[in-house]
Parts: sequence; structure tokens; C-alpha cells
Amino acid sequence: MTLGQFSLSLAVKDLAVSQAFYEKLGFEAMSAQPGQMYRIMKQGETIIGLFQGMFDHNILTFNPGWDSNAQNVDPFDDVRKIQEDLKGQGIDIDVAQADPNSEGPAHFILHDPDGNVIMVDQHR
Repeated sequence: MTLGQFSLSLAVKDLAVSQAFYEKLGFEAMSAQPGQMYRIMKQGETIIGLFQGMFDHNILTFNPGWDSNAQNVDPFDDVRKIQEDLKGQGIDIDVAQADPNSEGPAHFILHDPDGNVIMVDQHR
């Protein structure tokens, strides 16, 4: 099972302040749409998402089917297959589940044993 590209999704209080801070650390915005309350920032192969008002907590995020430049990779493990494999191992998908009868973009959310939020979020 391959979870896909890893990033850390950070719940931030002020998007502009956070973006300026991470730019000082050498990160550059990969996406910066006016009016959107998030930025995807990259430094080398390291990716973080800054999200204002969208999440209550920081989230470990995996994107099946994408590389570190948000480009498609093939083959890849579909989010529904990953979800099925994890359930088969006794892992509880306790927050949100991908519809196993759907195709294309979908996500599921679970918690690790320490309460950390993990999202597997497929965009293709």
C-alpha cells in the first residue's frame, strides 16, 4: 500500500502572517489563489499547507496519485483501496470515509493511537 505524497496541514490563525513566517524559512507558495484561505508551501521536497479557518487541528496529510509537485503519478493506490486495506487490518476509519462505490477524488480521515488526525486525500 502506498499512501502518496506526504504533507503537513497546519491550522493557522492568520494566513498572511504564517505565510510570511514560512517564506523566511525558505518556503515558497505553490498555490496562491486570491480570496482562498489556504496556501500550499514548498521547500525542496517538503510540503506544508497553511489553512486559516478550515481545520481545528494540524493534520498529517497523504495524497495518493500525486508527487511533490502535485503532478500525477502512475500507477497509484486508490484512496478506496487504501481505506479497505486499513479496515482489513483492524484500523478504525473514525471521522470520514470514502464511498467505496465512488470513483475519482475522495478522502478519509482517521486518528492514530495518540489522537493525531490523519487524512488520505485523493484529488484525482
